[in-house]
Amino acid sequence: MGTWISTWPSGPDEGDLPALLCLPPAGAGCQQFRAWTPALAEVAQVYGVQLPGRENRWREPMPETFDEAVEAIAAELRPIVAAGRRLVVFGHSFGGLLGYEVARRVTPAALVVSACRAPGHWDGAGRGIVDDDEELDKLFDTAGLDPAFLDEDTRSLMVAMLRKDAQLSLSYTHSPGDLLHVPVHAWGADGDETVTAQELAGWAAITTAGFHVHRVTGGHHAVLRRPETVLEHLAGLLREDVAAPARTA
Repeated sequence: MGTWISTWPSGPDEGDLPALLCLPPAGAGCQQFRAWTPALAEVAQVYGVQLPGRENRWREPMPETFDEAVEAIAAELRPIVAAGRRLVVFGHSFGGLLGYEVARRVTPAALVVSACRAPGHWDGAGRGIVDDDEELDKLFDTAGLDPAFLDEDTRSLMVAMLRKDAQLSLSYTHSPGDLLHVPVHAWGADGDETVTAQELAGWAAITTAGFHVHRVTGGHHAVLRRPETVLEHLAGLLREDVAAPARTA
């Protein structure tokens, strides 16, 4: 679709379907969301946000600030909204923070965040990843990756991407300003040692249109590793069936 937003056509009429915008966690690219396309083919066109420095944009420099990235994403997204298509924004971890700021600019039908602390809790988040190798090793462990089993080039590339995204997050300052007027759905995992229940609950303060918490079992990336339940929920939101319940996995 553009430089910042990728898509994977699912059929001849995808341009008439609602849109699901997916934002990946720090250090990751958006190709992982391509696997969601078959499950949602009848209800939505899936789009992924691709930050520079990874996958097909690995040679490109990162933006100077968090706001610069958000504005670039929003600019490519506005034609979808202008066409009158229903839009749901989904972001995981750092992607949830990006998704929130994008939602402030384009007003989707719903914002869904997973494993993501509320904006007011992001002050200084990521500093340890930038400065401390021990914190990086903990993050690899959280993702289920043992650094000892990664070859040097792969680990170096992953470290570089994580540190770039962490540095970008340090440029973020939450300005409460106007509240969102769209429902917010926050997904958390009972075994997540990175985002606390209190940090997840903080999302209630940023919207006037309803806040819902959904719980699964597992660690920080549980929603991405077993996405069936969240995909069912997203399909309901995309069909405007906002009351569709989410099962606890």
